[in-house]
Amino acid sequence: MLIALLRGEWMRMFWAGVLMVVSGSAACAQDAPPPNPVLERVLRQWPAGKIDTTRNPGGWSYEEGVLLDGVIAEWRATGDGRLFKYVKDAVDASVDKSGTIHMYGDKPFPVDGHSMDDIEMGRADLVVYRVTQDPRYYTAAKFLHDQMKLQPKNASGGYWHKQIYPDQMWLDGAYMSEPFMAGYARTFGQDKEMEEVATQLLLINTKMRDRKTGLLYHGWDESKKMGWADKKTGLSPEFWGRAMGWYAMALMDVLEHMPDSDPQRAAVEDVARRTMNAVVKVQDPATGLWWQVLDRGAKSGADAKAGAEKTSAGNYLEASASCMFVYALAKGVRLGVLPVSYGAAAARGWAGVQSHFVKPDGTFSGTVKVAGLGGTPYRSGTYEYYVGEAVGDNDSKGVGSYLLADSEMIQRARAGELMEKARDKTVLVDGWFNSQMRKTVDGREEPFHYKFSDDANSGYSFWGRMFQQYGMRTETLSHAPRAEDLKGVAMYVLPSPDIPALNPKPNYMDGPSGEAIEAWVKAGGVLVLMENDAEHSEFQHFNSLSERFGIHYNAVVRNRELNNSYENTLVQIPAGTGGIFHDAHKALEKEICTMTLSGPAKAVLVDKGDVVMAVAHFGKGWVYANADPWIYNEYTDGRKLPLDEDNFAAGQELTRWLVEKAAK
Repeated sequence: MLIALLRGEWMRMFWAGVLMVVSGSAACAQDAPPPNPVLERVLRQWPAGKIDTTRNPGGWSYEEGVLLDGVIAEWRATGDGRLFKYVKDAVDASVDKSGTIHMYGDKPFPVDGHSMDDIEMGRADLVVYRVTQDPRYYTAAKFLHDQMKLQPKNASGGYWHKQIYPDQMWLDGAYMSEPFMAGYARTFGQDKEMEEVATQLLLINTKMRDRKTGLLYHGWDESKKMGWADKKTGLSPEFWGRAMGWYAMALMDVLEHMPDSDPQRAAVEDVARRTMNAVVKVQDPATGLWWQVLDRGAKSGADAKAGAEKTSAGNYLEASASCMFVYALAKGVRLGVLPVSYGAAAARGWAGVQSHFVKPDGTFSGTVKVAGLGGTPYRSGTYEYYVGEAVGDNDSKGVGSYLLADSEMIQRARAGELMEKARDKTVLVDGWFNSQMRKTVDGREEPFHYKFSDDANSGYSFWGRMFQQYGMRTETLSHAPRAEDLKGVAMYVLPSPDIPALNPKPNYMDGPSGEAIEAWVKAGGVLVLMENDAEHSEFQHFNSLSERFGIHYNAVVRNRELNNSYENTLVQIPAGTGGIFHDAHKALEKEICTMTLSGPAKAVLVDKGDVVMAVAHFGKGWVYANADPWIYNEYTDGRKLPLDEDNFAAGQELTRWLVEKAAK
């Protein structure tokens, strides 16, 4: 019991420090957060997503889906490989080897139910596909995608929430389907389908927003036949917190997938800002939390002054909605959608969540179990209905939302004040000198291998997210770099240039490219060179670039994996190395080359007499060079740690140093 109490106090102390960071009154926290008691309870008590507070533990459901969304977000924010395994095990419980999704044990998927709730867990399936590239997960995702193409619509073109709710749009549905459809569109190169995703979100805004408060009603019945529907507008009577939370999260998650070039992006961003502006206005000033019925607050003056958790009229501060709004606010700031000032509202909300709903043993309290409209027994959507629904502990909708919010606040803690300087700056990764393509399960070809968009072992997606936590934009340059391409770019990452054995038509570094890059660095750009070993990478042409900065890559092979042993692949990074690494790290760098330095280049790390990391201050800019691609997913995302290496933590420190140089 004492240990649990201490762990809870540690969490509170950690997040107190986070709030200081976010408000700018302390240096950025570099230490990893302590073990999260809520997350640890999930892993211990709900193995493979078998949630014992639902009617069908381990069944395919939106309750399990939102929990997995939170676990995925925590995995990406912490590099804890246990979390991906947890998600994959949960998905595998419902997706068989053929890719068929089974609902609730042996019962087949109810295709004629057209329930948007059944789409939500597809997000986890899509993540597992992107990481493993296993075709069965594509089959499952395509099935869900095709289901949405058959979803009934009302006369205005809005999806029915379910077959049993004709003509009705609920805010809940925005989260159940649109982020999955947006993720599917980006994963499988169907960007045109993003138009339908945006159309649904914008229609909800048009039909369901209250002009006076900016808040959105829970439901809208275009037929106006339902008893809860206003006979003139078709709208339900009240503003339910979690319903608007679903919509707020959906907006941010869709924007994360939506290309900047999308013609509807500006409109969706505007809706997101309007939504979160309305949310902030109804944030409880005493606790930083949000009410079950958003605009009612404390019904009496005494309650309002005391910041009472439950008023004499029944309204109460609700956990899941509060976490959803914290998540949407923090993520919106990170994505550059919301002003930086909104981060303070996220911090206040997070402090309230920690103090009101998190118990030392990992219990997460204060979540309303369910609320809907119509049905049997009938749900009226009135104030009395919402405040009368049951509230419980460890509800997966609240827990999943808590983990989502936690993942964003961890990233804010790492970024600290640096986010304000780095936000909206661009990090390019090369897609020309390394332009390998792979055949996809749906018959297309897509770029992979050291790309921010690649979630498989070969990709740089985890490194890309390290930059994104500072609010930076990650993009790929798929042609030879010229001055106009680098204009306005803060950082350019060039990993492992191709050889004919890996790419039949490699593009080699040339004079004009080298000149453009040199001039850009001299003017203040940050160049990142991540070579490879002599058997997997090109050297002669690449050296024509690196030697401009005093860095010559030696075409050798070091750190081979011998007899299935990784012992020879470790590189120890002492604390304080090169002014880049504050902590000591055990870095896994397998099959690398070495460097010979001259001129402005200085060694950062020498291992066994060989230079394996270097930097050069060149003009106003900087060059960082590594003898290995290093921070690729296979040994960074936590799923494969043969020697308990900590590439994730070391990568965080390197990323911060690079961002500091690029943000000046």
